[in-house]
Amino acid sequence: MAEVTIRGVKKSFGSVEVIHGLDLEIEDGEFVVLVGPSGCGKSTLLRMIAGLEGISEGAVRIGERVVNNLPPAERDIAMVFQSYALYPHKTVEANMAFALKLRRLPKKEIRARVDRAAEILGLTPYLKRYPRQLSGGQRQRVAMGRSIVRDPQVFLFDEPLSNLDAKLRIQMRTEIKELHQRLKTTTIFVTHDQIEAMTMADKIVVMRDGRVEQVGSPLDLYDAPHNTFVATFIGSPSMNLFECRVEGGAVALSDGTRLPCASMPALADGQKVLYGVRPEDFTLADTGVPATVKVTEPTGAETMVVVSVLGTDAVAVFRERHALRPGDRVHLMPAADRVHLFDATSGARLAEAMRDAA
Repeated sequence: MAEVTIRGVKKSFGSVEVIHGLDLEIEDGEFVVLVGPSGCGKSTLLRMIAGLEGISEGAVRIGERVVNNLPPAERDIAMVFQSYALYPHKTVEANMAFALKLRRLPKKEIRARVDRAAEILGLTPYLKRYPRQLSGGQRQRVAMGRSIVRDPQVFLFDEPLSNLDAKLRIQMRTEIKELHQRLKTTTIFVTHDQIEAMTMADKIVVMRDGRVEQVGSPLDLYDAPHNTFVATFIGSPSMNLFECRVEGGAVALSDGTRLPCASMPALADGQKVLYGVRPEDFTLADTGVPATVKVTEPTGAETMVVVSVLGTDAVAVFRERHALRPGDRVHLMPAADRVHLFDATSGARLAEAMRDAA
């Protein structure tokens, strides 16, 4: 196992820079998820760590070694791709053993490593089968087993669950997390799915346009997003944002409705702000945000309600079973101690901006 240190890393394709001086510390044994929208640079960064993409500037260190100029085979990493990349003409056992045979390890050791990985992943009954005889989840386990047998310092996962159906994705992300807890190997996992990030990571790195927007534990990012991008990207359904103005030391909607805020920063009257509320932090009340019900979506454990607030759609989630119908007029009361305020121009969290200024 080893820590991964990224310092001032840049990546350019011709004159176009896609990774902009990125710094990141990944601790030994940590499970880190790189998350962000398509094209944000997360897979490019992973491929630079793996040695599949060159580094235009900066340094990548795995353990004590700077690996910029080392080929992938000498970096002591193992990578699991979105496509399983299995040899169709080889059995499960042969697929898992292939890299070890190339390294000319003794047959006894190869067998022991394959048997151990197969036992960990529940593949022992399938060792003599071919990939075409396996389900998608079983093929992904074989791809993981091929990595485990190498006993690398770092596991790299590039959107490995994207080809699986919804139910199998949930099962596989649990298995990958359990695998990490068992092996304690440093793991870097790339996904565009924030639910995967929230449920699997020790630490999440949120990326946008080749830059890191925020790094922290899943709940840190959920409870204290640094800006509106992180606020709306992390969480499903995403955070509601209302355009407001400061009036008399309080926050008000455009129609004058004042909204609760347990910790109001010192802001000038007339300043425009974005007032953020998580869907689950609304309750029905006699006063609050005026809304018109558009759609209700009961899921059993909770009900998601899409409403219109002054012409803008918002979402509320209730554990209680309210008998709401499209067209109903309601008032939604935000939990005062759970709201978030952001600068309307920069999108920065106001509490963070004030801390930086101090």
